[in-house]
Amino acid sequence: MNTKSIFLLSSIVVAVSGCSGDDGSNGAAGTPGAIGADGAPGQDGVSVFVTRDDVIKTNANIAYAAYADSLISASQLKASLEKLASNPTTSTFDNAKQAWLAAREPYGQTEVYRFRAGPIDALNDDGTLGEDGDGPEGRINAWPLGEALIDYVAAVVDGDAGPESPANAINGNIIANTTDFPTIDKAAIEGAFEFGEDERNVTSGYHAIEFLLWGQDLNEDQSGVGTRDTSGGQRPLSDFYTASNGNANACTSGPVGTTDDICQRRIDYLLASADVLIDDLTRVVQAWEPGAGVHYQAFIGGGDVSLSKILEGMGRLSYGELAGERINIALTTDSQEDEHSCFSDNTHRDIFLNAKGVQNSFMATYTRIDGEVIDGASIYDLLVVEGDPELANVLRAALETTMSAAAVIDTKAKTGTPFDVLVQEGVQQANILAVIQGLVNQTDVIEQAIEALSITTDDLRQDTEEDISG
Repeated sequence: MNTKSIFLLSSIVVAVSGCSGDDGSNGAAGTPGAIGADGAPGQDGVSVFVTRDDVIKTNANIAYAAYADSLISASQLKASLEKLASNPTTSTFDNAKQAWLAAREPYGQTEVYRFRAGPIDALNDDGTLGEDGDGPEGRINAWPLGEALIDYVAAVVDGDAGPESPANAINGNIIANTTDFPTIDKAAIEGAFEFGEDERNVTSGYHAIEFLLWGQDLNEDQSGVGTRDTSGGQRPLSDFYTASNGNANACTSGPVGTTDDICQRRIDYLLASADVLIDDLTRVVQAWEPGAGVHYQAFIGGGDVSLSKILEGMGRLSYGELAGERINIALTTDSQEDEHSCFSDNTHRDIFLNAKGVQNSFMATYTRIDGEVIDGASIYDLLVVEGDPELANVLRAALETTMSAAAVIDTKAKTGTPFDVLVQEGVQQANILAVIQGLVNQTDVIEQAIEALSITTDDLRQDTEEDISG
């Protein structure tokens, strides 16, 4: 990690901790909504002085904290990957995987800040805000992955491991192709991203690292039949053996022995992709930084435009992205390649954390990776103060119903029945359908909240063509 990154991480800890007081000032927790200025509780314990600007500022400070946690945990992941690279053992391999899983926890809760022309979706390379689609979201979290672009894959796969069009394939894969990619570094990875303008040709981000750690989760044997596997991918540790880490002539690419330089290139790819992830997250954190961030300042001064963006992000993540693209497609296709974290079998956490991010935005609360709770004036408070306490409680209940349904599939995955088994016909699809229905229902109520607050958003249902209306 370079000096700039270290300084930024230190600043993150100071900035977030230093502005999270409970004195009712404009700190990270926003304006507390517990009592009125006269010391008496407002309706349902909500301060009668909660304003729209209070809600917006709290949302911005929570966004900063969640992205800051994502950057901190990505840096911790990089440190674990370096230990694996220098000393590949069962322990360092397991620790690297656990660090990846830990890094997903805060990031999953940031997805609610998409779909609102913020830094994750619309950040230019020079740090200014551009149009939706200009931001680093794709490089950070794009899926499904055409993993055949990166490394070796099985001859038969449950789904499609390549690009959308065969014309957009490269010769071999980046790790094996020493002619076109003589050096594997950040520039090579970034240059090959979406090769041939093919969105499946993803070379960076969480899921590229996931693939390199776990390998493919084949689910069925390589003839395409057999019992569906209930574990994640099973990449062998020997895929990282090189002479430099004390394992000369032991390098493999899966079941096949190969030369040390291939394993070294795989390690180079793993470390460089972590650097790309850290760089991209750093830019997002800087844009959200209280006081100095270009987006932070514009957002907290945006009035009803910013308030509408909060609710639009909640609704569009709930309906199109999560219920439609991330859950229903995997359910209807029953394909491992359409599962969000398909290599690690961590999709249950993706779903739970994305839904949690929506709930966080409504209730204005976020628990940091160090246990600190950031909270403050919420949309719930605002609805109560502006005369819609019943609607506030209906939306809170809808979000809790979704979280309960998501908790069921989370628990089932943790006890041996992962998402890619739950989506199979005749198994336990009802558990998946309950989450979809909860997300659809909460979107209906989010639309009611938008109307009650007299604000305007884009269509909350524009991000999917899936039939999930119920």
